[in-house]
Amino acid sequence: MIHHISIAVNNPDHVAQVLAEILKAEAVPFFPNPGSYIVIPFDEHGTAIELYPLGSQIKPGEGDEQCGFGNNPTNSGFTDIHAAISVPTSQQEIAQIGIREGWRVLPCNRDSFFDVIEFWIENRLMIELLTPDMTSQYLRFASQRENLKYFLPQPTLAST
Repeated sequence: MIHHISIAVNNPDHVAQVLAEILKAEAVPFFPNPGSYIVIPFDEHGTAIELYPLGSQIKPGEGDEQCGFGNNPTNSGFTDIHAAISVPTSQQEIAQIGIREGWRVLPCNRDSFFDVIEFWIENRLMIELLTPDMTSQYLRFASQRENLKYFLPQPTLAST
């Protein structure tokens, strides 16, 4: 189970406020990385999303030191990271928030297995939002070991 995740965005304060609205959560400054915010819904899983200024990097400490923060000013703006997040918000509310923000919102079906909503934060970082109905559908698929076969390559027949 993932309890928290960090993502880098252009406007951490604003994105934190939007995600707090969707998650029915609170957004507060995250002091370990100046300019960052953290969104906390205070749910039974300890869920949290940290929003760092774009270009932030987590670097290992030296010796016994914990990790620290650095900055990469040449960041492309896009990322290879995404997350699927269950939210207590309806598809209609998510769509309205996306319209208000000018961010891409796209309901999708992932290979006929489950539905998600692609929510493109700042039109550069995609998170998959799952409404309560979508969460049930996702869990029915993802919690069954036999569904692993859908992620494995199909064997090819040797030509004779």
